[in-house]
Amino acid sequence: MGQLENMQIFIKVVETGGITKAAEQLNLAKSAVSKRLSEIEKQLSVKLINRTTRKSSLTEAGNAYYQKCKLILEEVDDLNCQISSVQQSLNGALKLAVPLSFGVVHLVKALELFAKQHPSLQMDLDFSDRYIDLVEEGFDLAIRIGTLADSSMHARAIAPISHILCASPDYLALNGSPSTPEQLKSHPLLRYSRMPLAGIELINKENKKFTVPMESHCIANNGDFLKAMAVSGHGIAFLPRFIVWQELASGTLQSVMPDHQLAQMNAYAVYPQNRYLPKKVRMLIDFLSEHFGETPYWEK
Repeated sequence: MGQLENMQIFIKVVETGGITKAAEQLNLAKSAVSKRLSEIEKQLSVKLINRTTRKSSLTEAGNAYYQKCKLILEEVDDLNCQISSVQQSLNGALKLAVPLSFGVVHLVKALELFAKQHPSLQMDLDFSDRYIDLVEEGFDLAIRIGTLADSSMHARAIAPISHILCASPDYLALNGSPSTPEQLKSHPLLRYSRMPLAGIELINKENKKFTVPMESHCIANNGDFLKAMAVSGHGIAFLPRFIVWQELASGTLQSVMPDHQLAQMNAYAVYPQNRYLPKKVRMLIDFLSEHFGETPYWEK
């Protein structure tokens, strides 16, 4: 095993927080990882990691070695890409976590195109709306939508995400279409389960903010289900445009209070801070940002 492989093992131990998790993600025996780490420290004549039965922590020398290892491996990635006969061809495995609805409807096409450009790249995708610990579960990258509160993550916006209130024409014909925040209060709301309980925040043309409390008629953790409920006339849905853009275009759903602005968010490419970022991850982030652009098709 060469010096670069030793660096990769050391980085994995640091970023996963211990030998056990690193061994799992590297598909190596725990004893092999432990032995390799001991040999690195012996070769350098310095202790890199303080290890106990409960946790591991970097020594000052270990932190310096870790930072340098990241830089070296990034340089090697860049060099391999530059001198390859197919300069932008990628290989190896890329493990991604993507939200269910956004992933199936909007990321599939983008990832198909990326896969055609890099046929030797193996992509392992998890389509789920659950929270995923990227380091704990060994993911290279996650796509997340909303406001990011986890300061341990680095994020880059890849697409704007706007929200809309919408309902079926039959529902609005039967119950009326609200034009003021006060009128909106009386309508049943179809909402995502992670939405704040305080209510819907609206901004009018005068840039005045309103928080409208609404009774939740249906709560779900899947936007496609809420869309179906709205189409069937069960109330007014508060959803991102990327879920209902086709129904809005066809008239199956209609915008409610279109003269008011609603929540503006982003889709983010997220990865842990201060970790070695492989070339394949950087290239995918660049590709997705360029693919969606400043105004994605669902926002037009």
